[in-house]
Amino acid sequence: MASIEISSIDLRYECCRVKSNYAEKLLIDSILTHGIREPLQGVDAEDGSSILLNGFKRFRCARKLGIKIIPWHSLGNDASVGILELLRVSNAKSLTILEQARLIDELQSVQGMSGSDIALLLERSRAWVTVRTGIVKEMSSCVMDKIFSGQFPAYAYMYTLRQFMRIKGVSKKDVDEFVCSIAGRGLSLRDIDILANGYFKGSDEIRGQIQNGNISWGLEQLKSVSTVVTDCTQPEQNMLKDLEGAQKYMQRVACKSSDNRFKTPSFSAQASLLSGGILRHLHVFEKAVKDIYDRFR
Repeated sequence: MASIEISSIDLRYECCRVKSNYAEKLLIDSILTHGIREPLQGVDAEDGSSILLNGFKRFRCARKLGIKIIPWHSLGNDASVGILELLRVSNAKSLTILEQARLIDELQSVQGMSGSDIALLLERSRAWVTVRTGIVKEMSSCVMDKIFSGQFPAYAYMYTLRQFMRIKGVSKKDVDEFVCSIAGRGLSLRDIDILANGYFKGSDEIRGQIQNGNISWGLEQLKSVSTVVTDCTQPEQNMLKDLEGAQKYMQRVACKSSDNRFKTPSFSAQASLLSGGILRHLHVFEKAVKDIYDRFR
């Protein structure tokens, strides 16, 4: 481990790591008490600069505290080798899947490496690399900026918005508008989920209010609709849960149906039997749902 001047740090890869103001507040307190206990990691460039790859939160905290000399661990003098090493130990260093995806995209688009080469060097499957490459390709620059700047939670994108993106009629532009409307407001994951369902599946009025920044009004309206369920009788509540479940699983099946990881003979046999059974009941199910819709709309 060496020590280097903070002024020599090159931050070109800062955009590949997700910011968290909350985590940095906790880290500042820790550094004030214990100092920087783990060295920052990166590569030593030929021009004498130190290209940072891991430790951006520690760097920003040190800069805020006026620390001039920081501990440093070199991963070599080649950026691609350093990125590969960081990805190789990412489980221990807690890189998120989005950060892995961004770094892999860097290796492909800037360093000129192929997906097969990356998989081989990381001792990962080609599918592992392909999944992460796909995440970057499907994400707009607008959404990427909001997530990596810490204004929109990565979890909400991965497990809420990506489901809507696979539904017919929801475009990247729709997702961009939604993210830009609520980013930076400190909303909980539950509130984002409620707003997303209202935005993509609710009325034009709800969508318009969210787009115009009336987030509190939109949340209040959407939450009041959900509480109405408690005024229903038990059979009515059960039926509403069944309808909600049917809608949820229809969306899941539609999103997952084209997954190319489904290959085993066992899966093929069981999936064929189950999907055949569903198809035999599909006409009856469709008629029942239409009857409910016509009766109560």
